[in-house]
Amino acid sequence: MDGKGWSTWGEGVAFGLENGMAVIPYALLKYYRKLNLTGSEAMLLIHLLSFRQVEGIDFPSLEELQAVTGRSISVLAGELQKLMKEGFISIDGDNDELRDIHYERYNFSGLYAKLGGFLAEIAQANPQEKPGRAGSEPGSRAAAHYSGAPAPEGGYGRPAAPAGQDAEESRSLFSIFEKEFGRPLSPMECESISGWVDEDRYPEELILLALKESVFAGKVHFRYIDRILLEWARNRVKNAQDVKAYSQKFRGGGR
Repeated sequence: MDGKGWSTWGEGVAFGLENGMAVIPYALLKYYRKLNLTGSEAMLLIHLLSFRQVEGIDFPSLEELQAVTGRSISVLAGELQKLMKEGFISIDGDNDELRDIHYERYNFSGLYAKLGGFLAEIAQANPQEKPGRAGSEPGSRAAAHYSGAPAPEGGYGRPAAPAGQDAEESRSLFSIFEKEFGRPLSPMECESISGWVDEDRYPEELILLALKESVFAGKVHFRYIDRILLEWARNRVKNAQDVKAYSQKFRGGGR
């Protein structure tokens, strides 16, 4: 390459650097597999961090994430759901009273806590070895503890769900909701579905019946569906037969 070529190359590098640089925890790059993350999930975390640091976007849309990853929206939604379920990220909501705007942002404190705790486990297990050095390898118990996976010999990790059951159930619900809503779900909406399945333990059948009720009522939005599920829970409605009996009783008594 001649002098002019190197000059052009240098200008290109300078232009790229001027577009901004993101600070990524090296521990994430080195140990993501030990935390039970796939390469694509780790890359998704890196993109989320980069959007915040370089673009100033705290809550990129699924479409924006699709543009930089080249992956389908349904796959991205599933990965975000897993990252939220396992505590790597969460979503904070707030209101700007002056502009009367509600906004969300991703919270990475869970990721940093997992990385910090994981590195502390390494340091404790190898007092003479600094975490992050090329020769150090963490124990399987530390990896299990901070990834949320079951640890060997019954230590640290939480009990494992039947293989793929919750993930498949949630993915199926995502697809059905997207079809009814006629659009991709937002990360906040995906988190709502995850909460119904993982925290509230609503059966998939009941969630779909609540969606059906909202469609019939012409109120296809998550707050209305959540109110239906809460009302059914208070009245011990647990399956399709209970829904039918409750609806008949409710409508018979009038609203």
